[in-house]
Amino acid sequence: MSRWFRFFSHWPLWALHALGWLGGWAAWLLSGSYRRRFLDNARQAGLGLRAVLGAVGHSGRMSAELPRLWLGRTPHLEWADDRAAEEAYAQGQGVLFLTPHMGCFEVTAQALALRFGAKHGGLTVLYRPARLAALNEVMALARNRPGLQAVPTTLAGVRQMIKALRAGKAVGLLPDQVPPEGMGLWAPYFGQSAYTMTLAARLALQTGARVVLIWGERLPWGGGYRLHTKPLGHDLSTDLETAVVQINQAMEAMVRVCPQQYLWGYARYKAPRKEA
Repeated sequence: MSRWFRFFSHWPLWALHALGWLGGWAAWLLSGSYRRRFLDNARQAGLGLRAVLGAVGHSGRMSAELPRLWLGRTPHLEWADDRAAEEAYAQGQGVLFLTPHMGCFEVTAQALALRFGAKHGGLTVLYRPARLAALNEVMALARNRPGLQAVPTTLAGVRQMIKALRAGKAVGLLPDQVPPEGMGLWAPYFGQSAYTMTLAARLALQTGARVVLIWGERLPWGGGYRLHTKPLGHDLSTDLETAVVQINQAMEAMVRVCPQQYLWGYARYKAPRKEA
């Protein structure tokens, strides 16, 4: 596994994205269940095929670019606007960066570490260990680098995130990821009830961290990535259930900015898995 990742890590980004585009369309054409879920999720958001068709290729690019992002040379990164991040760091209360499954969410953590790590301290991100031991080894190597620390989805990992925020540092999460049973609640997402993590809201409410929305736009023809940040725009409610709904609404608004790069095939409305 690691050998193949290292092989593809040397490929130019445009070639990986071309390969990923083909893979994305192959999955779309060959898997009826994937295609139905993709279209059903888009319809739930009130979007037709034309608005989301580009996401078919982008879903494949998301997988194909991982070797380069994890083990290869850092691609071109540019910032559309980093003011929200700068202002949040200046508050000294810790920063909670939230991004949906849109664009290249892997690169957002690397870009934040490069941009702000030296001045404001490292970024802590949450990850779920892979089932394959070989892939897990690659992930651990890639996601733990200068200015970036990955912690597992365990109680110890959550404690590390709280510790980082209380020290005025930053944490990154994907709040539209379906959590295990008992770690979320049912809340509307594009008008349909979805099992939603409470962790993002709890972290913000328990530590007073500033919430910043971020996403990494995938530029055409392997041109790299453009980072976008914006403030949440309002304080989270002190009521946990309401705060979870507010975060879902923020994710919805972000997705509508660029539905062509959202992962519509993700099983957002599935039942949560039971922890062993």
